[in-house]
Amino acid sequence: MRSLTLKLTLAFLLVGLIGSLLVALIVGFRTRSEVDLFLSVRDRTILLNALRSYHQANGGWEGVEQLLERTAPLDFYSRNLILADTNGIVVYGRRPYLPGRQLGRSAIARAEPLRSDGDIIGYFFFVGPPPLPVLSDPRWAAEAALLQRLAAATVLSAIGATVVALVVGVVLARTLTRPIRELTAATRAMAQGRLDQRVTVRSRDEIGELAQAFNQMSADLGQAIQARRQMTADLAHDLRTPLSILRGYTEGLQDGRINGSPGIYQVMHGEVEHLQRLIDDLRLLSLADAGALSLNRRAVDPRALLERAALAHMVQVEDHGPDIRVEASDSLPAVWVDTDRMAQVLNNLVANALRHTQEGEIVLAAREAENQRIVIDVRDTGSGIAPEDLPHIFERFYRADPARTRESGQSAGLGLAIAKAIVEAHGGTISVTSTVGIGTTFTITLPVAPSPETHAGPQTASYARVNRSHP
Repeated sequence: MRSLTLKLTLAFLLVGLIGSLLVALIVGFRTRSEVDLFLSVRDRTILLNALRSYHQANGGWEGVEQLLERTAPLDFYSRNLILADTNGIVVYGRRPYLPGRQLGRSAIARAEPLRSDGDIIGYFFFVGPPPLPVLSDPRWAAEAALLQRLAAATVLSAIGATVVALVVGVVLARTLTRPIRELTAATRAMAQGRLDQRVTVRSRDEIGELAQAFNQMSADLGQAIQARRQMTADLAHDLRTPLSILRGYTEGLQDGRINGSPGIYQVMHGEVEHLQRLIDDLRLLSLADAGALSLNRRAVDPRALLERAALAHMVQVEDHGPDIRVEASDSLPAVWVDTDRMAQVLNNLVANALRHTQEGEIVLAAREAENQRIVIDVRDTGSGIAPEDLPHIFERFYRADPARTRESGQSAGLGLAIAKAIVEAHGGTISVTSTVGIGTTFTITLPVAPSPETHAGPQTASYARVNRSHP
């Protein structure tokens, strides 16, 4: 039995069948019990009325046994009856209460008075369980017919409930298994290479959540495949350009069409360096993906990291460009980082800021946050990043302008991806906010050193401003 639909259907059918049988048995037993109780009460009323009529007609109880034993159905009603006169002497009874016996006080206490026109004409009580009517006897034909009709109605109700349970079970089983079948078909299609699979989310229960998770997985997988294809194409493009240049020069030198010169050799060396940087960047990313990126971590003053990054770009903005400013408290806790790796991250962010900021300022700030974290901001007043580019800014080989060609000294689109990999390898996070025409802010959070080092000093901002020389 491999079909989940069949299993669920049989389960619903079994539950419905068991429930119907239990209801039928309970209703049947209860109905018979209530009918017996009804007959018992009715029989007692008939018997007592007959005794009152006999006493009124005969002025006493003499010969009452003939009435009770020879009159149908009083012979059945009076089988357990004990009847005594007003003096407590038994006039009709069974062992141990035989006629003529004087009832004791206990027997009188348990007996009920039999009244006629308000006067007590005797006492009666029953011994043993009340006699049950034999429904096969013709005198109980009406009662037997009633019980038969009730039994038939109960059986029909049980059959109807079972059929309804079967129908509902089939519907529910199909409803439950339909999304599972769709998920199975979509999964098999993905296994065959058709990755654009989606399933319809039909509910908000666990199966609906499973369908949503599958759709999200399919979308993420499709994006990952697309990103891998794009990365392969970009990598091929970035490798082809310097290789084509090198091949052109080497073929020209080999054929004698070009004479060697320091300028040509310098260009060729620059292209080789570009290839070397690209290979080093790819290797660093692969190590980060594998979790094998080696880090020589130590406690470092955040302010020192920022001032090092600012000083590294002083020459570039000495004569023109924005101001570079460092804002960091002297008493910030130390961060637990690899100095060279974090310098690579900050240098990349500052270089990007300089590339897109013609005037204004670039601010490198650090502050303490909750949960033993240090927040580093790199803010600029440059051109900003378009909203549609922000979600992809840390993707490998991503360029805001895909049509642009590689210029001299321009990165291959791996700088921010490397920065993210290095920060995450330190257990930190990196994010970006930007407004076109106003500026961009990159935010890095890093853990503090295990044994924080505090530095005494005023809680004021420190400034590292480039001194420009003017003619």
